Formats: sequence, C-alpha cells, structure tokens
Amino acid sequence: MKTVLITGCSSGYGLETARHFHSQGWSVIATMRTLRDDLLPRSERLRLLPLDVTRPESIQAAIAASGPIDVLVNNAGIGVVGAFEATPMAHIRKVFETNTFGVMAMTQAVIPQFRARRSGVVVNVTSSVTLAPMPLAAAYTASKMAIEGFTGSLAHELAAFEVRAKLVEPGYAPTTRFAENTEVNVEDLIPEAYASFAQPIFAAFAKPALVTTEADVAAAVWLAANDASGQLRFPAGADAVALARAH
Repeated sequence: MKTVLITGCSSGYGLETARHFHSQGWSVIATMRTLRDDLLPRSERLRLLPLDVTRPESIQAAIAASGPIDVLVNNAGIGVVGAFEATPMAHIRKVFETNTFGVMAMTQAVIPQFRARRSGVVVNVTSSVTLAPMPLAAAYTASKMAIEGFTGSLAHELAAFEVRAKLVEPGYAPTTRFAENTEVNVEDLIPEAYASFAQPIFAAFAKPALVTTEADVAAAVWLAANDASGQLRFPAGADAVALARAH
C-alpha cells in the first residue's frame, strides 16, 4: 500500500485530494496547521498531523511522525489579490514563505528518503496564473512562478535517482477559500486610483465562463502522482486546460 503526505488539507484542493487518494486505497497523511478531525473519514489508512510549512521544527516533526512516504503533495498556500503598489511587503514575504519557501523546505525534507530508495514523487500545486498573466495578482503569481522553475529544474536532477517531480496547475475555483486564506482584505489593496481598473476584473471573476473544481485538482494530482511518462505539467480544470493549450 502506498502512502501520500498532503499539505494544506483543512479545505479546498488539499481536503479533496486527501479524500480522493483515500478512496483509491492509499494510506493518507493529511496535514494542516490547525487539526480538525471532522473533515475526513475515520480510517486506519488516514492520519492527521499538524504542520506549518513555514516552521522548520514543524516540518521536522511531521516528517519524523509520518515515516516512509511514497508521494509528497505540496498543496498548502495562501493567496493575495490586489494592486501590487498597495500590497504590504510584509504580506508579500508571508506569501512567499508559504507558497515558495514552504514548498522548497518540504521537498528538501523528503528528498533523502526518496533518493535512498530510488523511488518517490513530489507533486507541487501551483496555479494557472503561471500560464497566462492575470492582473491584480502580481505577488501571488511571482510566488507560484518560482515553484514552476524550481520543479522543472528539480525534475532533471532527481531523475538521476528515479525520483519524479511534477506540477499541477489549477484554474480559477470560486468555491475555494483562496481569498479568505490571507491576512489582508482585498478592499484594502485596491486604492481609489485602481477602482475603475479593478471593477470589470472582479465582475469577470464573479461570472467566469469556465471554472475549476476541487475534484478537478484532486484528479490531476492523482494523475501526476502516478505518471511515469515524463510529463511535467498537469493543468487542472477546463479553464486551465484551455490556457495550457494556448500557452
């Protein structure tokens, strides 16, 4: 039986991905900053662990408690939407600490066991903002673009040890807690000078032509974790697939 460790399982993509892998018969280690035992089914194949990917001691404790794993899914992330000019640098650093450095730290923590066994997969969840520029998301896009480059390079060096690195690129998912999972309000990041520019963009967000569901992302992560073809990128959701084809 294979084991997957997934970060950011308290909601959205991570929660649905944990459910999907469990339904496929895998052993699942679902991690979240604040544990909630009411989200996932009780099962001998499912464990909940506390994990804050921005704290080295938390990463060390989670990896030690997990034991051997076959797949790491780096899903934990925070969002920020607003004019870059108005976004505090302190918050931008927090976004990078989770979305970029947290992913790198988790990956670095599991590579030794994967390399030693000459087996394992790292799946990094980014975003379709890496496929096409999106206004009012400059800082967030930068944090995810960094992981795209990181994963592409990492895939080459880990291939020497038969370890794989993959990217899952979700599209726009209005039902996720993306806008809630941040310490700043969108309204505070839209100065008056940007109001007329931002209004039609937010209107388009409110009525998207194509959307991505949590199930789309879980399915893409599953494909990436089990892929042996050498494919690096897995767009998730109809909008992301369309962007990837255009890209």
